[in-house]
Amino acid sequence: MTSTTRQALLSVSDKTGVLEFARALAARGFRLLSTGGTAQLLVRNGVPVTEVADYTGFPEMLDGRVKTLHPKVHGGILARRDLPEHVAALKEHDIGTIDLVVVNLYPFEQTVARADASFEEAIENIDIGGPTMLRAAAKNHGDVTVIVDPADYAAVLAELDSPAAAVPAAMRLALAKKVFAHTARYDGAITNYLTGLDANNKPTRFPETLNLQYQKVQDLRYGENPHQLAAFYRDSQPAAGSLASYHQIQGKELSYNNIADADAAWECVKTFDANACVIVKHANPCGVALGDNALDAYQRAFKTDPTSAFGGIIAFNCEVDESTARAVSAQFLEVLIAPGYSAEAKSLLAARQNVRVLEVPLASGHNAFEIKRIGGGILVQDADLANVGVTDMKVLTHKQPSAQQRADLLFAWRVAKFVKSNAIVFCAHGTTLGVGAGQMSRIDSARIASIKAQNAGLALAGSVVASDAFFPFRDGLDVVVDAGAVAVIHPGGSVRDEEVVAAANERGIVMVLTGIRHFRH
Repeated sequence: MTSTTRQALLSVSDKTGVLEFARALAARGFRLLSTGGTAQLLVRNGVPVTEVADYTGFPEMLDGRVKTLHPKVHGGILARRDLPEHVAALKEHDIGTIDLVVVNLYPFEQTVARADASFEEAIENIDIGGPTMLRAAAKNHGDVTVIVDPADYAAVLAELDSPAAAVPAAMRLALAKKVFAHTARYDGAITNYLTGLDANNKPTRFPETLNLQYQKVQDLRYGENPHQLAAFYRDSQPAAGSLASYHQIQGKELSYNNIADADAAWECVKTFDANACVIVKHANPCGVALGDNALDAYQRAFKTDPTSAFGGIIAFNCEVDESTARAVSAQFLEVLIAPGYSAEAKSLLAARQNVRVLEVPLASGHNAFEIKRIGGGILVQDADLANVGVTDMKVLTHKQPSAQQRADLLFAWRVAKFVKSNAIVFCAHGTTLGVGAGQMSRIDSARIASIKAQNAGLALAGSVVASDAFFPFRDGLDVVVDAGAVAVIHPGGSVRDEEVVAAANERGIVMVLTGIRHFRH
């Protein structure tokens, strides 16, 4: 080997594109070093490669646990070329420099994500040599190019083919940053797994040490208020169908409040199987409806509270066509969300460039945890995924619900889950009629919901009502019945449940209990 020969070390678990990349490096004069399965892949395909064991003169041992942990590997990676004493040490020990390190790690996260993965299998998938090489190369990024993501192969080759025939310092630093983020996440996943085991190595729900990682998508103009700085970060592995997977088709940059409200609308609308529209203002649904199509659902949802819908967020769980786009364009809105748009709808919406139009894949995925920041810590809980069906409803009153009332009660219950507590929701025929949200007392939410309906000119006679938690006294029940409700759904669980049920029987209405509470703060 001459002093000018460049060396690349390739040892990857994810072999996507590595064969083509190795060929390209060899064609550009790199001497290739490799290990295990990667070396075998290259040999089978006629790519010249030197096994690391042959290079170091020390065989792999302990079932492959020790193979790259050797001075000829780490000396070649870590030596600074600008320090004479480093160069002299390499010469004294006959160590060649390694200029390019291509490594990705044992699939630990994929392994422990499997329900049948054993503790022993998880431990065996903790990579040691890989992170060590990655961190060494990233630390010495002044001289070494390090790649952990196959998506970066093409960009590195492009730089090697440039007039300088070298990867520039800015790219080496960017790749090093990517490595440290990757190894931090990898170690975080190991910590989450191990500290989430009980004394018998069985998984618990919440680990003793919780590591989370997010990537910045963009800086925002400001936070909830103009004097607050803000940024949007995406989960390193966003849940399928989550808002973080959005594609913005048009419009101004999303603001902090846009994103927060859009998430509230999207999480609600994607829970419905039928065509649905949800309109959100300040994180609360102000109109929700099912419809024969997108336009029908929108028109019904909008009637719930046209005043609050002004400047709101509109979300659909079905494609937005031209007629729907024309209808929503007639009002002032901040964000429009749907899983798809017809070509005619996109053309029509293009005239409203201030409207932020988002396309989000429709899927039922959810975050593993819900997190709320407090002073000096965080609160972590499971996502509220509990739903009830017809067979889950417990009727306690003399009067039984009709088939239509059962359907409306379930619809109202689903909407109430996304309304800030205390929540009261009037509904009829798959449409909200009045929403009372975020009040300190349930009776005030009940009054506000009925006032909202009156202001919108909607009759509440024959409607159903959902309450996210139990009625502590009969007074809240009397308010909704006086407004016209004939059926109520709530969790129950109060010491005064019997009193409230007796009041429902006295008023001649249906009362259904779910046994599930949906507080949302």
